[in-house]
Amino acid sequence: MFGVGYFKGQPTEYVLKYAGGRVAAEGPGLAFFFLRYNTQVVAVPAASGDTPFVFNEVTADFQTVTVQGQLTYRVADPKRLAERLNFAIDPRTRRYLSTDPEKLPARLANAVQIETRAAVQARPLADVLLGVTAVAAAVRDRVRQSGVPADLGVEVLAVDFLSVRPTPDVAQALEAEAREALLHKADEATYARRAAAVDAERTIKEKELATDRALEEQRRALVVLQGANAKQVAENRAAAVVIAGAAKATATAAELAVFRDLDPRLVLALGLKKLGDDAAKIGQLTVTTELLASVLGDRKSV
Repeated sequence: MFGVGYFKGQPTEYVLKYAGGRVAAEGPGLAFFFLRYNTQVVAVPAASGDTPFVFNEVTADFQTVTVQGQLTYRVADPKRLAERLNFAIDPRTRRYLSTDPEKLPARLANAVQIETRAAVQARPLADVLLGVTAVAAAVRDRVRQSGVPADLGVEVLAVDFLSVRPTPDVAQALEAEAREALLHKADEATYARRAAAVDAERTIKEKELATDRALEEQRRALVVLQGANAKQVAENRAAAVVIAGAAKATATAAELAVFRDLDPRLVLALGLKKLGDDAAKIGQLTVTTELLASVLGDRKSV
């Protein structure tokens, strides 16, 4: 039949069938027959969507930054969104009959830009560059609280900042400052290593000197001990010599005491006999008359 059509919605579409200006049927992925002359079909995307954005904003210290990111959202109330924007489509071609569907990402991006500007202007450049995640979270919360998504029947899932870049001149200056800071830290580390090496070398030398000093003291003590030992040995030897001499003198005196009361001629005879016994050991012996006379008490020649 030429006046009757068939429409089958997609699972990710919330379809509203208007007949005679009233909602005759609605639901996700709705399929139905309709009369062409009095039926209007509205298809609201129910799947989540992503809207990229790029903003140029000024920080609290008057530095321009380029914020690039992405907004993720989903339609939480399709009927409310259909009341705010025209999502009517041609059932045969499935094309939108107006440009309103293109306005949804733009309105959400505008809301994000407004809150991004407020968040960036409240912070200096360093905080914005170093706290990208925190700034993005603050923008997401502010967008949710602004009422714009709720008024459109949309729920904001996430606001992510993919990059926040200063102007090239400022970026070079920051890089130079960071580079100098890193070089300064590297120099400090080098100096610290050198100082540690010097301290270690001084400690080693001090230990070596202490070891040498201890060795010298030990040598000195050894020399003193050796001197004391040598002195003690000498004294012991001298005492031994004295004792031996005294003993020998005593022994000799004891031996001679036997001959003290004997007749000198007898003593001479004993001496001559002893010489005779040891004659093999004597090379040559001269006995003079004077010797005999002195022993016998006779000064005259025999």
